[in-house]
Amino acid sequence: MSQRLSLGLDFGTESVRALLLDLADGRERAVAAEPFPHGVMDDVLARSGAKLPPHFALQNPRDYIEAAGRATRRALQSAGVDPSAVIGIGIDFTACTPLPLDRRGEPLCFAPEFEREPHAYVKLWKHHGAISEAEHMNRVARERGESFLARYGGTLSSEWLLPKLLEILRAAPHVAAATARFVEASDWLVERWTGQRIRGACAAGYKGLVDARGAHPNGAYLEAVDPRLPAELARLVPADPLVPAGVVAGLLGERGAAELGLLRGTPVSAPIIDAHAAVPGCGVGRAGTLVAILGTSACHMLLGEREVSVAGIQGVVRDGILPGFFGYEAGQAGFGDLFGWFVERLLGRDGSAFAELEQRAAALLPGRHGLLALDWWNGNRSILIDPELSGLIVGLDLSTTREQIYAALIEAAAFGTRRILENFEEHGLRCDEVRACGGIAVRSPFVVQTLADITARTWTVIDAPETCARGAALCGAVAAGRERGGFATMAAALQSLPEPPLRRVTPRAEARASYDALYALWREIHDHFGVRAKHLMHALRQLR
Repeated sequence: MSQRLSLGLDFGTESVRALLLDLADGRERAVAAEPFPHGVMDDVLARSGAKLPPHFALQNPRDYIEAAGRATRRALQSAGVDPSAVIGIGIDFTACTPLPLDRRGEPLCFAPEFEREPHAYVKLWKHHGAISEAEHMNRVARERGESFLARYGGTLSSEWLLPKLLEILRAAPHVAAATARFVEASDWLVERWTGQRIRGACAAGYKGLVDARGAHPNGAYLEAVDPRLPAELARLVPADPLVPAGVVAGLLGERGAAELGLLRGTPVSAPIIDAHAAVPGCGVGRAGTLVAILGTSACHMLLGEREVSVAGIQGVVRDGILPGFFGYEAGQAGFGDLFGWFVERLLGRDGSAFAELEQRAAALLPGRHGLLALDWWNGNRSILIDPELSGLIVGLDLSTTREQIYAALIEAAAFGTRRILENFEEHGLRCDEVRACGGIAVRSPFVVQTLADITARTWTVIDAPETCARGAALCGAVAAGRERGGFATMAAALQSLPEPPLRRVTPRAEARASYDALYALWREIHDHFGVRAKHLMHALRQLR
């Protein structure tokens, strides 16, 4: 076989990337990105122009099909290869990003009678229209002492599958009545392109509240939440086979081949969540290495050899990231978005201002500008799991400069990361190494240096911009198997292919004392506004 390529399709928030990975030498032969034509609908519904309620974030599923087809064809053209060179396909996707389907498996929003109904569209991962439903589910679970909460750090997120389903049942019962199934968009694409109905084990475990046996929370709890929920959950989220990433979900059918421009019969891996795909994409296949994906938000993935209950995380799922490991997930709801807010909203500048600000901020003495901030501009994901918290800057006066504020925001994000790392270790999990990837890690040396200084750890930066797409491509290569020119296991793939380019950033000894002292103060305001006086921020959000 002259060429062996695997295709990784990385479905992000605004676009999809198609990456062709050469399985002979691990080189990325081509990458092509295509934006979603409708982007994120968080203000008005594109079809009708109707104003959307607060906290909505919707998408049009047709965008996924069209953008993936264009990106795949462009990648093939750029690499100068024939579709026959692609031996496997892997898919990573944002999550939880579900949509309602009709009886034919088509998105409900494609039907003329539902094209103006917001609840018929894809609810993107950052759709926060189900906050009250999540709060209700958490309250009932705590009152009943439900044990499943321990797998999710003690709190369910409004971003997950069941709160979003309950939102539809409450707000749009006519949509629920017309829905045949409520599924992750990644599972829908696999079904559309292969004809096989499966549930990706990664999203089902982390976002769908499915345990290792494939079961949802018990019926008595669901009935206490809403008497309709047990029957509707069974009807709308059927017990399709749970398939881990890297295991073949099906073979590309006629429709999938036509839409992607590939050959029928090409193996397609079960999908994986985008952030989780970065773990193999960073060359990680062992316990004790934390992978930090630093983009608009931040995700922290850690492989463990045993299961422990960790407060304040997003979940722990056996085989959820890689087979043979317990995959732990934590995160920060705002990261690059926070820095972008300051530059674009407050300074009125464009992206070109980042380099100048970083240079000025880097010239400041570490932790000596007299400011502290809480990085909760988009709520707190870990370790407080509270989307109604908001950002805070303490210590401002008339001499404060813009670079001091910028440095304080970066330090706030780094303090949040340190708290996540400490939280893992406080619960008995090893964090022997930290690897960072994503746009912020690659483009911002100052941010990574601040992370290294504040956490007092060496950070290994993956100097490759498409680690999620690379991880998806590796899943496709494993799904193809050795007989087609791929790999038998993910471990074999990682051992056979060279690691992506690495760059190590070490902490500066001279910054340690200042940052340790500042972190102690940060912990005080973190615990005050995030725990003892969180009602203050909750009340302020209600005024908007």
